[in-house]
Amino acid sequence: MLVNGEWMSDWHPVQSSDAKGGFVRQTSSFRNWVTPDGAPGPTGEGGFAAEPGRYHLYVALICPWASRTLIGRKLKKLDDVISVAVVEPALTDQGWRFGDYPGADRDTVNGAAWLHELYSRADPTFTGRATVPVLWDRQRKTIVNNESADILRMMNSGFGDLADPTYDLCPEDLRGDIEALNDEIYPRLNNGVYRAGFATTQEAYEEAFHEVFGMLDTLEARLSDGRQFLLGDRLTEADIRLFVTLVRFDPAYHGLFKCNLRRLADYPGLSAYVTRMLAIPGLRETVSIDHIKRGYYSIKALNPTGIVPVGPDLPDCLRQPQPDAR
Repeated sequence: MLVNGEWMSDWHPVQSSDAKGGFVRQTSSFRNWVTPDGAPGPTGEGGFAAEPGRYHLYVALICPWASRTLIGRKLKKLDDVISVAVVEPALTDQGWRFGDYPGADRDTVNGAAWLHELYSRADPTFTGRATVPVLWDRQRKTIVNNESADILRMMNSGFGDLADPTYDLCPEDLRGDIEALNDEIYPRLNNGVYRAGFATTQEAYEEAFHEVFGMLDTLEARLSDGRQFLLGDRLTEADIRLFVTLVRFDPAYHGLFKCNLRRLADYPGLSAYVTRMLAIPGLRETVSIDHIKRGYYSIKALNPTGIVPVGPDLPDCLRQPQPDAR
């Protein structure tokens, strides 16, 4: 991690643990917002106006949080407005690395070899882990925001007329329902799989494990009425936030994170839902099962040999060659 802007120790997935040995996630540090006129957003300072070519998004295709933002960029057709760079999938002793692994990039904006260099440039005294996603401002040469929930909202409304209006991912009339779903799904499932995988006591693991499958059962029941998406016939950010966890469940969380009571494939409603999501134009391009498996199975604390499993069998829609996420 970084201490006062200097890399001091090998990367480790667990930032801290609670009294029961449960996984505690690091709080995001950069919380400024891009807005159509550069006015301050819900947090942070102003001065980050929506402009074509000004912002650069750093992501990892392994990471569900980063993938939220990549999906938002695709659905709002901001490809020509916000450039993107993908780190290599394997987590190294210095965290995320830029390079030449298929589907990854060099950092052509800042010339960094490691993602943590961007954090030190943005804040020479930064202490903490260097995480993705990162939304970078070329003009001010700093990190705008590294909180995926914020960046996804920015993709939806922060770029104003530069974004395509086809999808409103957080419409005003559904905002309360969206936020209620997010608040339910995040701790039990999105972060629940991490709480299970990185638990350091049996008690913490079992608590997270049961919450994961309780939430999956609830979602399966919710979709049993034939609805297209979580809130009916409209795609919202709640669907994006759920999808990025579900698509990683069988390849990574079921085995490596010990969330093995059932596979996603054992849930017919959720499996059909993932297939519907993947059929949305542009969304499938953000998914790389190769990066997901190679990334998660590179975590030394969970898989010291680094062996990547051949299975599980994937749905036909994921076995086809996958286009470039950019």
